[in-house]
This record gives sequence, C-alpha cells and structure tokens, in this order.
Amino acid sequence: MSAVEDFHQSLEQLKKVERFRSLNAFRADGIYLITDSNVRLCNFGSNDYLGFASHRAKLERQGAGSSALVAGWTDTHRELTEALAAFEQTDSACLFPSGYAACSGVVSTLARDADVIFSDSLNHASLIDGCRLSNAVCFVYPHRDVVALRSMLSKHRARFRRAWIVTDAVFSMDGHLAPLVDLCDVGDEFDAGLIVDEAHATGVLGERGAGLTELLGVKDRVSVVIGTLSKAIGSHGGFAASNETTINYLINHCRSLIYSTALPPSSVVAAAQSLETIQKSSQERERVKSLAKTLRSQLGLVAEGLESSVPIVPVLIGTDKESLSVSRHLSRSGLFVPAIRPPTVPEGTARLRISLTALHTDKMLQELVSLLSDRVSELGA
Repeated sequence: MSAVEDFHQSLEQLKKVERFRSLNAFRADGIYLITDSNVRLCNFGSNDYLGFASHRAKLERQGAGSSALVAGWTDTHRELTEALAAFEQTDSACLFPSGYAACSGVVSTLARDADVIFSDSLNHASLIDGCRLSNAVCFVYPHRDVVALRSMLSKHRARFRRAWIVTDAVFSMDGHLAPLVDLCDVGDEFDAGLIVDEAHATGVLGERGAGLTELLGVKDRVSVVIGTLSKAIGSHGGFAASNETTINYLINHCRSLIYSTALPPSSVVAAAQSLETIQKSSQERERVKSLAKTLRSQLGLVAEGLESSVPIVPVLIGTDKESLSVSRHLSRSGLFVPAIRPPTVPEGTARLRISLTALHTDKMLQELVSLLSDRVSELGA
C-alpha cells in the first residue's frame, strides 16, 4: 500500500468516528464570526481573552523578511523583549514565531543528553513535542499529582545530570491551574528546574496580568517562563523569559528560533501596545474573570478557588457524536462553541470548550446558558 493510500484510509476512519477535521473559513467582525455562507456567529471559541485583537485598529502590514539572527531584528523587537523581561521580572527574554515554536523549542533545546524531564500528563502538545524532540529521557507524571512526581524524582533523579519539570500554568482543555508552589518546592528538593508555559494565564491572572507565576508569587523560583503573544495579548508570536545566560543559549542553539523568520514589526508593535495596556488597566481582566465565575455558577460547574475565574470553561459531554451535536445546535442558534474530541482530550471526555472574552455581554452569556442548559439536559449530561 502506498503512503497516499494509507493516509486516505486513515482519514476515512476518522470520518466514520466523527473525528475528521477540516479548515473552515471565517471572517472576524469584533466578537462575531462570519462564515463563508455569510452566517453571523457570536464567537465563544477565541483565545482573545481581553478583546484586544478584536477591537484594535489594523496596523499597516510589514514583513520582517529574514530570521532574527540575519536581518529580521529591529529596535522594535529589542524593546518588546525588554518589556517582556520586565513584565516577567527576569533578566532577559527572546521572541519566537509562535507559542508552539516557543514551547517545543525551549524544552527540546534546554533538556539535553544525560538530562531527565518530568512532564504533566495533560501538558499542551507543543510541550509534549518539545520533550520528544529533546535528547533527554522523559517521564510523564499524573496530572497535577505532586506526590507521584516526588516519588518519580526520588526514584530516578540521581541517574541524571540535570532534571526539568515541565508544566502548563493553565491547562487549555480543562481550565485547571498547575500547583506551582508545590512544584517549586519539589524542584528545590531534587535540584530540578521548572519550565512553565503561561500561554493561557498571561494577561488574565496576576495583579499586573503577569500570569499564574505572579499570582502565586513564584516568579523568582521558576527557571523559564514561556508565553504567547497571540492569546490575551492579541497579537502573534511567542516568547521565553529567563536569566540572560539561558536566553543567550536559546538564541544560539534553539532551532525553532534560529531558523524562523522574525516576527513582522506590525505584530511586535501590537504586542507592545497590549502589554502596556494590560499592566496599566485591570478592567478587561476583571471583566472576563467575572464572566467566568458567573458562567460556571449558572451552569452548575464546580471549580476550586482561583480556577473559578479562569476564562476556559469546559462542559463535558462524553461522546464525540453528542459533543458535535450540541455544538451544531448552538451554531444554528448563532453561537460558536467548538466541540473538542480525542486525541486532543482523553477518550470518553469529548466536550465543549467555552472561551470567554471581555467583549462578551451579559445578554450573550445568558443566551449561551439557556441554550446550553436545555440541550445538555436533553442528552442527560
């Protein structure tokens, strides 16, 4: 069988179990999406948590033209990295073409031969791929289970030169928060560095919007913070922040940074503007946190402590077919709420993933709650 035939059979099998994915063209109009058939949908699937990407005036498009180490680096890029370093309370920072490139590149570059990685079982695919691309041995610990992690470190740490603990700050499919204080304690106990991806926490959590590391007061205990410019910051790209030596090592060795075209100046300027706004005003941050608490309360969803204000609200349905059915029902009523199915989430946990932004109105939320409550009730979920 040829490769093309093999690929075709695999795709046909995905269609049979309703897991086939296709690209759908949308046109953004503020909080709404316009489909290619000109249907207008209120968007509950965006990561633009503070609404900056939706209402910012369009910047003139410019191209960087080459990698940062060739001719793609400008004063604008340098100023953004300095602002990000100050934001993350580190010595230095570097930019990546995407959050995926940042996560996969940082982990695969820093974890080397004779090293060991301990990775949370529900980490984002970009972190998982970074572990796979590295030359280090990788152990996966149960989700947020610090006791199990300590046991694994106790058993394996002595065999390796250096150890790394890798975790998301906010887990993107569940809205869970990583136990960063406990992870820092375990890291100190076993001399293991902590790499934290703040993608879904930057701009949303913390007094200045500097993420879960700020909220929990552990910025000075984390080895490397990874972030994205494409979610709450509302632009494009990724970054890493750490001490100057670590950042210089990445600049000299990280393939996803070295061999990628630098971010276009328009994206850099947009990110810098949002970063400044995030630190000056908490209005959007407080709004989206309030919406998250309200939605969870009205849907009867339980979230512990700080997690109640995370603007990622999963509604577990169970089967792929039923989750797609509910998503389509909402779409017919003018609401876009994506159905998330395996392999993105574990078998039997297909769900709707609601992403809230500061632009959602109380009326929009009430409509969502009404439609969702009725439909989920019909399914017996």
